[in-house]
Amino acid sequence: MHRLDGKVAIITGGEGSIGMATARAFVAEGASVFLAGISEPDLKSGVAELGDKAASAVADVTDSAQVKAAVDAAVDRFGRLDVVVANAGISGATAPIADYPEDAFDQTLAVHARGAFLLCKHAVPHLSAGASVIITSSVVGLVAAPNIAGYSTAKHAQVGLMRTLARELAPRGIRVNTIHPGPVDNEFQHRIEVVATGADRDAATGIFDQMIPLARHAAPEEIARAMMFLASDDSSFMTGATLAVDGGMSS
Repeated sequence: MHRLDGKVAIITGGEGSIGMATARAFVAEGASVFLAGISEPDLKSGVAELGDKAASAVADVTDSAQVKAAVDAAVDRFGRLDVVVANAGISGATAPIADYPEDAFDQTLAVHARGAFLLCKHAVPHLSAGASVIITSSVVGLVAAPNIAGYSTAKHAQVGLMRTLARELAPRGIRVNTIHPGPVDNEFQHRIEVVATGADRDAATGIFDQMIPLARHAAPEEIARAMMFLASDDSSFMTGATLAVDGGMSS
């Protein structure tokens, strides 16, 4: 048997590198997946790759009606919901606190914290015992760095949401955890590094590699394997936890 046979997952930010790597891993282990995101072409490409065990919808995670519509579409398409992955995210601005743009701060909180809240709000009523909720935080949801007030605050806020829901949903046998990736080898991360360092892409990558005890970026598939652990019964006695997959950065 596969670890997710017969289960259904919804993944926001599903068209991104971590979202798609996670979707591939879930489908390979027997799940059906529903991808929600903001890029319709990328979502359609993802569904075409994954086949008839996948479907998608465009949804802005800050919009309650759109998130509810995506959740309802997932349940209508596959008949149930067992795994919820709140994975949508943006990088926010990079600036000292006195210069940090207020609109960027608000938007970053909205996508990460409100987005995870809305997905859980609308998905949880469909879940039953044994279900798993995973919120994608970050290494900076465990530690922090200068000049990223929006992103770090949002990622810490997701931990507070997770801990509340873990306590709230435990009597129903539903597990809730956060996953905390370090730097991942994808375009999202490389853009952040170029802005943060002012260096070109290769040099910026090298600078960040020096900050990571394992001295390299993660592959999206490495994050997906940790997602699989949290989604499956392999983590059946794990809830309210912060799972660091960060190459040692938070140690």
